Amino acid sequence: IIFACLLAVAAARPDSGYSSRSGDEVPIVRDDRVYPSAAGQYSTDTETGDGISISESGYGSGPDGAVETQGSVSFTHPDGTPFELRFVADAAGGYQPESAALPVAPEFPHPIPQFVLDQIAFAATQRDSDE
Repeated sequence: IIFACLLAVAAARPDSGYSSRSGDEVPIVRDDRVYPSAAGQYSTDTETGDGISISESGYGSGPDGAVETQGSVSFTHPDGTPFELRFVADAAGGYQPESAALPVAPEFPHPIPQFVLDQIAFAATQRDSDE
């Protein structure tokens, strides 16, 4: 068993270090961190030389001291389109992302197709006949 584990680890090891698509290293321009306090308060702000920006902060303000978080991510797609996402994660609403890039669900109520209405009516008659 030990030999099998060692073999699996050796096989999973990358042949060389991490490499980016372009082969160039991207510098970290800013890396500010406040490590978690006893109350769960933390923050991290990171920016790279290619324009990626990540910011996140949180505090243990949720029920039973749960950490509630807010933050943002922004970068530019290779085609030049900017991307920005803001989010909040809390006990009241869970993870709540906001971005123009996210898909939007169709408005409800949408029209229910006739075959669905027919199936519902059929199921109701089956339920009534079983009782």
